[in-house]
Amino acid sequence: MTTPAGLRTFVVLVAAGAVALVIAHAPVAGQSRGTAAAARTVRPDLAGYWAAGRPFRAAEKDTAPLPANTVLLTDAGAPELASGNFGGLKVKPAALAAAMKWKAADEMTLAKACQPPSVVYTMQGPFPMEIDQATELIVIRLEYYDLFRVIYLDGRGHPPAEAPHSKMGHSIGRWDGSTLVVDTTHIAASTILNNGLDHGENIHLVERFWLSADGKTLMARQEFEDPDVIENRGARLVAWDRQPGEHIYPYECDPTFVLNYNSSRK
Repeated sequence: MTTPAGLRTFVVLVAAGAVALVIAHAPVAGQSRGTAAAARTVRPDLAGYWAAGRPFRAAEKDTAPLPANTVLLTDAGAPELASGNFGGLKVKPAALAAAMKWKAADEMTLAKACQPPSVVYTMQGPFPMEIDQATELIVIRLEYYDLFRVIYLDGRGHPPAEAPHSKMGHSIGRWDGSTLVVDTTHIAASTILNNGLDHGENIHLVERFWLSADGKTLMARQEFEDPDVIENRGARLVAWDRQPGEHIYPYECDPTFVLNYNSSRK
């Protein structure tokens, strides 16, 4: 049974807690409730269907300057650089020799036809995607090769260097105001430009995603560096247009299409 003294102590403790709760949620002195609410960052809604990736249009700008020693590639969306054109990337001798031996026809085999590229090339391609967004996790589902990405927002770091690598890598994200910053490592070796230039497993990818003022366009800047393959850094600007009510479709790559391709070339 509670004694009168114990009851008084209990009431004082409850009251103190209530006061602390009110103070914690009260506006700062001189600040209205409206401005206090505005000060709390509202995360942009990236969820939904985004149409095929494309280059920035003339009116779409990335106002942040490129870091030093970084070249902006121009192959976002459908365009591809010709064989031997590496867009200004300074390719190291061994990687350059391998790239110059590459022929597109060599990829048209049953063994290679349905091998997906890595996230470095995939994200800038002319294919749609759907984004599912939660507070501590974002999932990007790509129509291209039925690939998907998991971006952790819970404060974790990357796994140890010896952890397995995959085509989509390991991605951790954070919010910088209304911009989503994604850092990706542990990416399996694959193409950079789809013209013979491949990156290694030590490539490091950083992406920044933001919405247009009307929320109808998702824009991104991709930056990557690979000390084993290139001496400088690469960047791309990619945009996707929101299309409510649409959905991605299964890619279901069938490698036997190369049989028709090869027979038509004879």
